[in-house]
Amino acid sequence: MCPKPLLAALDETSFPERCLSFYNVHTGEALNAVYWSVDGYVPEALDDINHILRDFRTGEIKPIEPDLLDLLHTLRTSLGTQESLHVISGYRSPETNAVLREKSLGVAEKSLHIEGRAADIRLPGYSTRDLHQAALALGVGGVGYYPTSDFVHVDTGPVRSW
Repeated sequence: MCPKPLLAALDETSFPERCLSFYNVHTGEALNAVYWSVDGYVPEALDDINHILRDFRTGEIKPIEPDLLDLLHTLRTSLGTQESLHVISGYRSPETNAVLREKSLGVAEKSLHIEGRAADIRLPGYSTRDLHQAALALGVGGVGYYPTSDFVHVDTGPVRSW
C-alpha cells in the first residue's frame, strides 16, 4: 500500500512510489498496484494495469501509456484520495471503437483509447462535475465531461475540453 500522497508533484522525494487502484465496472476486477518506484516503472505492475484496462468486449490487451497513469495518479492525488478509479473504458480495439462510433456521436474516429492514451472514469465520493473540474485544473491533455453517462474522459493528447 502506498503512503497517502500529500502533493500532486511527481518526483522521487514527494513520491518514492506511485500507485493506482482500479475497479473495472464491466468485469468486476480490482487492482491496487505500485506502478512506479525510484527505479522507474514496474513492468509487472504495468502488465497488470494493461490487463485491467483491456478492451473488455474483445479481451484484447494493449500497453497503456505511462503518461496516462501519471495523469491519473496526479488527478487522484490532487483530490486527496486513495479511492479506486472506476474504469468505464481504458484501451479500445479499433473494432470496438468503430462499433461504439456507429452508436454514438461522442466517440472519436481516431480515439486516443485505441492508442492506450485515454480513460473514461468515475471516482467514488466525488461527483462527475467535481472530477471534471479537478481534471481541468491539471491543465494537461483532453478532458471530456459526460454527466448523463456519469463519467469523465481524460487523455494525454493536446490540452482541450468538451
